[in-house]
This record gives sequence, C-alpha cells and structure tokens, in this order.
Amino acid sequence: MLSLDQIIHLLIQYKYFILFPIAIFEGPIINVIAGLLIALKYMDFYVAFPVLVAGDLVGDLLFYALGHWGKKKFAAKWGRYIGINNARLAKIEKHFEKNAGKTLLLGKVFHGIGGVFLFAAGAVNVPFPKFMWFNFLGTVPKSLILISVGFYFGYALATIKSILELVGVFVVGTAAVAILAWLYFHKNENIVVEE
Repeated sequence: MLSLDQIIHLLIQYKYFILFPIAIFEGPIINVIAGLLIALKYMDFYVAFPVLVAGDLVGDLLFYALGHWGKKKFAAKWGRYIGINNARLAKIEKHFEKNAGKTLLLGKVFHGIGGVFLFAAGAVNVPFPKFMWFNFLGTVPKSLILISVGFYFGYALATIKSILELVGVFVVGTAAVAILAWLYFHKNENIVVEE
C-alpha cells in the first residue's frame, strides 16, 4: 500500500491518469485527497469527480465479478466454515430480489465490509444493470461528501485517514463478532454445500 505522501506525489505528477487506478483500489481516502488537491488547484473538480466515480464503480464491479464467477469455489472451500449452503444462498437471493437497492446502498455506507455486499450481489446474480444503477446512486453522494471533506478539511488528511481506518476496523470487527455469534447459535444446523 502506498503512503499518503506517495499518493499525493503521484497525483500531482500524473493527475487523472493515476487517479483512476488508485480510485479502483485505494478506497474513500482517495476522494479526500482529491478534494485537497482540488482546493490547492492541482486538480479540477469537473474532471476529478467523474474519474473518481468511474474508478469506484470499476472496483465495485470487480467484487461483483468475484461473486458471480467465484461463488461455487468459495462455497465449496469456505462455505461450511461460515454456514453457507444452498438454502442460505436461496434466502440471500430472495433478500436481494426484494431489497437489492437498499442492500447495495447500505453496503456503500459501511466502509470496511461493503465488498461483502458487492460479492453477495454477484453470487446471487443480481441483474447487472440494477447492480450498477444502485452503486452509481450510492457512489455519487459518497464521493461528493468525501471530496468536500478533503476540500475543506484536507489539512487534517492524516487524521482523516486514521479516522477512516478506525471506522473500517470497527465495522469489520463488529461484523466478525456478529458472524461468530451467528455461527455459535447455528452450529447444530445441518450444513450441506452442493457444487
């Protein structure tokens, strides 16, 4: 992983050409950094914003593709450890049929475990146009908010990065505890994974 200084140096030197690939992999902090660079006149908002949105959507698409094409291997290898079987996949699929939009938008809010929502959407074959539409709807305001944070509070970039990391750790930790508790209370159920 690149340091903040390295990312900022690359963005000042290569601007939007490097912004796109970094936006795919780096997460919310790249929006904050871009906001700072917009405030300092190194970048233009009207170019940076669509590049950030596109990069975020490509990252979402990668998680969706992993779920879509990797679900059988994942279920066969890890399913028994986390309680994934055909019955549970069917329940997840029904949930997404009724609540795809809400679930995908919720995944945008939860930094740290959003990829799980995206992977699950691919695994249960949420229609691709619907998947992209709701991720677009979640990405636009999220990117605007994070760019604004960078624009107005970019001087505190290291603190913002630390806060985002702490939020990510908290969300992942809470999710891990919830999963472990669920597994503990459902350990006696018959778990069968079909390929």
